[in-house]
Amino acid sequence: MFFCCTIQAQEDLIEKHFSDKDSLYREDQFYLGLGVNFLLDRPQDMRQSGFSGGFHLGYIRDMPLNARRNLALGVGLGLSVNTYTQNLFIGKNNDGQTVFDVIDSNINFNENRFSTNVVEMPIHLRWRTSDIGVDQSFWRIYAGINIGYLYHFKSVYRDNAISVEQTRFDELNRIRYAFYFAFGKSKINFFFKYSLNPLFDAKLDDTGQPVGVDEIKAGLVFYIL
Repeated sequence: MFFCCTIQAQEDLIEKHFSDKDSLYREDQFYLGLGVNFLLDRPQDMRQSGFSGGFHLGYIRDMPLNARRNLALGVGLGLSVNTYTQNLFIGKNNDGQTVFDVIDSNINFNENRFSTNVVEMPIHLRWRTSDIGVDQSFWRIYAGINIGYLYHFKSVYRDNAISVEQTRFDELNRIRYAFYFAFGKSKINFFFKYSLNPLFDAKLDDTGQPVGVDEIKAGLVFYIL
């Protein structure tokens, strides 16, 4: 009788241990993403050239929504840094107004690119096949929005005669919204990010054609507990 009671007590303690662990289980994570950048909704004749890429990193707090704790809301804070090599010239005229022009194909230049630094807050719905965090090799699907503020922008044009740099102008949409989707297994996952508002609110100086430009990024993201 004593032996049975001892076994039962041990089983109760084990069950309570895993129950307590399960009740505290979260997937709080640091993340690092590396991707290739593409520009859509471009003015006619605007094109990308060379490599355009970037990275994003940060921390996400996991807030489970169900008893199994495999469905959660993730809210975090991060940084996104991106570079775009293309042929859209951004400068100033004699009156100090911003000028947007597509560089003609017969003009030789050494460099034309712009870069963005964005502080962003990811808000994602997160689903995974994990079970109380014992096995880290589980499948995951994360989807949601990233809300950001573009705190630094720099465009650079250089040829053999001149060098032009721009960092501040009113036509830049600094508030950024993007759809984010990631899927994969374990620490290595694929991601896709698509901007929901244009980068610029401007027109080409010579034709009056709108300059919107939407951003797409795709690549690998690493989640680290």
